[in-house]
Amino acid sequence: MARRASSSAHPVWILAAAGLLVAALGGGYLLFGKANDPYRTKTALPVADYLENSNSLRGNVYKVDGTVSKSLEFSPVNGRLFSVEVGADLLPILVPPQFNSVNIERGQRFFFLIEVGDKGVLKAQDVKKI
Repeated sequence: MARRASSSAHPVWILAAAGLLVAALGGGYLLFGKANDPYRTKTALPVADYLENSNSLRGNVYKVDGTVSKSLEFSPVNGRLFSVEVGADLLPILVPPQFNSVNIERGQRFFFLIEVGDKGVLKAQDVKKI
């Protein structure tokens, strides 16, 4: 009587396939995370440099990814001033009246495209909710 051939997969091939699957999932996650950032081509605000000397950054445009800590002030002419948590630091960001239709509440994460204005005021040029 003839013996039947065994067709089980070799453990090395199973480990290699699992490794490729993990690498593909990790790469997709990284790619998707970067694709979600609408300002991925912009430089992130160097928070430590801003807090040390905001005048050195005056006139430049940066992106900020942060969580709204609280609303500080409202003016119908100048807009809304928010305290935004970026890492362990709090930054004041002025959101002009043109973004009054955007519902910004405490605890929400936003991408801000900001310009460092005169006297170091961070003024939002665009706002996107994450």
